[in-house]
Amino acid sequence: MPAVSKGDGMRGLAVFISDIRNCKSKEAEIKRINKELANIRSKFKGDKALDGYSKKKYVCKLLFIFLLGHDIDFGHMEAVNLLSSNKYTEKQIGYLFISVLVNSNSELIRLINNAIKNDLSSRNPTFMCLALHCIANVGSREMAEAFAGEIPRILVAGDTMDSVKQSAALCLLRLYKTSPDLVLMGEWTSRVVHLLNDQHMIVSSASTDLQDYTYYFVPAPWLSCKLLRLLQCYPPPEDGAVKGRLVECLETILNKAQEPPKSKKVQHSNAKNAILFEAISLIIHYDSEPNLLVRACNQLGQFLQHRETNLRYLALESMCTLASSEFSHEAVKTHIETVINALKTERDVSVRQRAADLLYAMCDRSNAKQIVAEMLSYLETADYSIREEMVLKVAILAEKYAVDYSWYVDTILNLIRIAGDYVSEEVWYRVIQIVINRDDVQGYAAKTVFEALQAPACHENMVKVGGYILGEFGNLIAGDPRSSPLVQFNLLHSKFHLCSVPTRALLLSAYIKFINLFPETKSTIQEVLRSDSQIRNSDVELQQRAVEYLKLSSIASTDVLATVLEEMPPFPERESSILAKLKKKKGPGAVSVNELEEGKREGGELNGGGERGDNSAIASTPSPSADLLGLRTGPPVTAAAPSAGSLLVDVFSEADPATPLPESNELFVCKNNGVLFENQLLQIGIKSEYRQNLGRMYLFYGNKTSVQFITFTTTLNVQSKPVEPLIEGGAQVQQVINIECLTDFSDAPLLNIKFRYGGALQNLTLKLPVTINKFFQPTEMASHDFFQRWKQLSLPQQEAQKIFKANHAMDTEVLKAKLLGLGMALLENVDPNPENFVCAGVIQTKAQQVGSLLRLEPNAQAQNLGGRSVLHPACSTINSCVDSLCVCCGLRGEGGGRKVKQKDGSGASLPSLLFYPQNFSRKNCTLAVSLEHSL
Repeated sequence: MPAVSKGDGMRGLAVFISDIRNCKSKEAEIKRINKELANIRSKFKGDKALDGYSKKKYVCKLLFIFLLGHDIDFGHMEAVNLLSSNKYTEKQIGYLFISVLVNSNSELIRLINNAIKNDLSSRNPTFMCLALHCIANVGSREMAEAFAGEIPRILVAGDTMDSVKQSAALCLLRLYKTSPDLVLMGEWTSRVVHLLNDQHMIVSSASTDLQDYTYYFVPAPWLSCKLLRLLQCYPPPEDGAVKGRLVECLETILNKAQEPPKSKKVQHSNAKNAILFEAISLIIHYDSEPNLLVRACNQLGQFLQHRETNLRYLALESMCTLASSEFSHEAVKTHIETVINALKTERDVSVRQRAADLLYAMCDRSNAKQIVAEMLSYLETADYSIREEMVLKVAILAEKYAVDYSWYVDTILNLIRIAGDYVSEEVWYRVIQIVINRDDVQGYAAKTVFEALQAPACHENMVKVGGYILGEFGNLIAGDPRSSPLVQFNLLHSKFHLCSVPTRALLLSAYIKFINLFPETKSTIQEVLRSDSQIRNSDVELQQRAVEYLKLSSIASTDVLATVLEEMPPFPERESSILAKLKKKKGPGAVSVNELEEGKREGGELNGGGERGDNSAIASTPSPSADLLGLRTGPPVTAAAPSAGSLLVDVFSEADPATPLPESNELFVCKNNGVLFENQLLQIGIKSEYRQNLGRMYLFYGNKTSVQFITFTTTLNVQSKPVEPLIEGGAQVQQVINIECLTDFSDAPLLNIKFRYGGALQNLTLKLPVTINKFFQPTEMASHDFFQRWKQLSLPQQEAQKIFKANHAMDTEVLKAKLLGLGMALLENVDPNPENFVCAGVIQTKAQQVGSLLRLEPNAQAQNLGGRSVLHPACSTINSCVDSLCVCCGLRGEGGGRKVKQKDGSGASLPSLLFYPQNFSRKNCTLAVSLEHSL
């Protein structure tokens, strides 16, 4: 709204606003507004034509009334008429009214579009900016259809003023976000890119002139932040020189952040920290530089105890994302005590919530009990606004990292005791499922819940859990006189009158179960069922259950009763519904990359599961465990045509993972989770877990557009079930694939994806990243046993050797992490040379087990890598592992002094990581690798 100026101040508007502010009650305000609406309506309908000033004044009044929350059903045509005025203030009010009140489906859109076209062609920069602002504010599809072709012309025209270019760029971005299928930038892209060199653009290059500008000793902080934010829209650069310069820039920013401040002014620290946090966001986005990630984590750790609340908040928020990276997770864990202290002592609830989020993100099997205990302790005094979310997180962590399920039962029961009102049905349903599926915890669960029910004040959710578990497994504790059948029944029934109808219904079912488990309680329970309060209950559900259960217990024989009331069978294994509840609580996209990465560091089967399913893919509803849209665990990997060569995987190299690779699944040799494919339309995320010869893979198909994908189909070259055929804009669906390694195999399954977007058929084929090392079982052994087995396999046909130069220096910690990522056990203090790395593992297949040994010998003087593998000639799988490991240690591309030596004398090259469907002729085919690496 324009400022009130002398000579054009709209005094009537000022008086009206003053009257509204002086109203003493809501009724007085409504009365004054109705009076003004009647006056405006009469003016618009009057015979006398209004001048531009009067129209502007009355339209402003209508806009003010609308902003107060009242409906406006007239005045739209007068606002449109203001668009044809040659006065800036009148045209401005007209555009403002249209931007706020006119619906995209309005009948006036055609008139509005004509007025906008006139202003865009007028070459008056002020009028052009007003029109562009209106297009961007409305942002409707109709606007995009009308002006998507005109705005790029304005943007790249040589005679367009800089202020208009800025408005045109922002307007084009708005239309591209709302209707990407209508904004076709193919012919304009190259010309728009050149605008980055325009020193007057908001987003421009760091030219010499701009570098001279400093703000409180910080060079061009706004420009630096925008450039760092712009880089986060793209994958890491493929050019090594460009990437090296970028890494150098990021290192410089981290170094400067450690320097003493050049000024005590808050503006200096704000500008400096703004650049630092954008740089850390870029480092997290790339997720490919271990040293930078660890440095960023340490830098953020210094802010955790900073006196500024905003810095503590931002540090906790950024560290949540760092916790999901395989490179920085351990570094984040070193700050656990500081984060716990923040959870206990922070005065700002938003900072406490971020601290809880970080504890959740950094949790793994090594610290789960400590973190869960601290979160439970905090729950007792936590703010009511975050209790439900905290309860869900505690429940998820307790289930995910429960090795001892008695600890899991204790945790959930404590959760119900501390915050019972915030424990959703999904939580106590889940504990019931896990107890039923695990025989070893059923007796403990019955005993623990029986003790919990003895508390004078017992939450209703505890009664639900107690009724279900005692009804199923009360017999396991009935031998103790203190928990005899009648004692159990009386304890449950003492809570009956305090419970809601659904809980009473559950208790009635527990009673009839008691009759089957403990015949001696039959008469007592029948008396309860026969009472008027049950068979004449006003609630039809309770009445029907009481009558039916009474009749069943009276006429059914013991055998029939036992059959009808037998124990619940194990629940089928499935994804925990608690994750879905957490995602719904936090909103779309809020369950961050942590959920996608949560299985990266932990193996083992899904907790609480029953029998494993068959080798099939299962269509599912939108994922409860990860939201990939707008998230990146790594750079997008485009599909590549299968090469004739081997599947050699550079996982030890520090080269840019976005560099073109022979296969799209190479990035997943040492990790199980990430983004498998991404383009402008579709993002495919993957999360997998393996145990022995079994595996499970989750595929997440995310629609990055606002338009539906229709006829969406996925086809595997194995038996599978279809995925949901329609993906809404901004939504995703999940597909689950169960995997079993029967024997060694040559080709990974091919996934073909077809769907229609905007009428055009999209077709994509990818290889699923299923490699033989996923079925490694780590094996510990002493030094004597290792070298004894190493020396036993010395026949020519059991050896293979590779020698090649390294492309990159080897970081010890990164190397250890990647060796562990291959699935083998890293054996400490086994090799006499402390610089060598020794590993052992067993490949688990259904047919047999294949033992494997590995030895990595860095050789700084030789400046190369030498490898020897010892194996049976039929064992092509282990042979191919050697090829993979050689490239893992730094080989990429042709040349580089690579030598391949195979001791069987055949001269044939070793097979790559290919899986042939053949049987191994040895039970214990041991792999021995000797590698020399420049340091």
